[in-house]
Amino acid sequence: MNKYHKILEKILSKGKDQQNKKGTIKYLVNRKIELAPGDLLEIFEGHGIARKKLSAELELFQKGERSVEKYRDHGITWWDYCGSILVNSYPTYFEQLPALITKINKEKRSSKNYVLFLGRTDVESNQQPCLSLIQFQIANGKLIVSAYQRSSDASLGLPADIYHLYLISRKIDVPLKSITLFLGNVHIYDNNLESTKLLLEGSGSPTFNLNVA
Repeated sequence: MNKYHKILEKILSKGKDQQNKKGTIKYLVNRKIELAPGDLLEIFEGHGIARKKLSAELELFQKGERSVEKYRDHGITWWDYCGSILVNSYPTYFEQLPALITKINKEKRSSKNYVLFLGRTDVESNQQPCLSLIQFQIANGKLIVSAYQRSSDASLGLPADIYHLYLISRKIDVPLKSITLFLGNVHIYDNNLESTKLLLEGSGSPTFNLNVA
């Protein structure tokens, strides 16, 4: 069982129930998942991730593209509920990422923590980023990526965010040591519980529902 699947299993076995405006969830708080390159390979090989769409999505984020229709042009439909435009969401912050990566590659300072902060709270929002902070550190010639997620949909959002972080790490000219996510609240929606059980049992290719409000 890979480390992503272990998080899913813990939510199923130890999670608490909660009702929110999107539905009922089973959740855990303050969890950590630390992934070495080998762990990432296990997850990507053993879990169906929409790699092409997520790669296109990240590129659009970095361009600051806020038009939902531009994402739909690449087959990315999970932002449709936001309306015609993404306000104060990932593109607002990720458009700062290329300059930050250029700076990291130029300096490569082990004495400095490079940080991308996502999510001001004083701006109109139709989808506040669940991924709140990404930090890049270089230690002994290796790249360490740390990220904080205030809220993580374990069925859909978490594997997508892991893949995005991996793609970002590849843009930095330093060998990757690890990607660590600190999850403030990690959860599975009630309508995805059975599919999660099937996934862990290795029963076919279960589908998961996007829960939005």
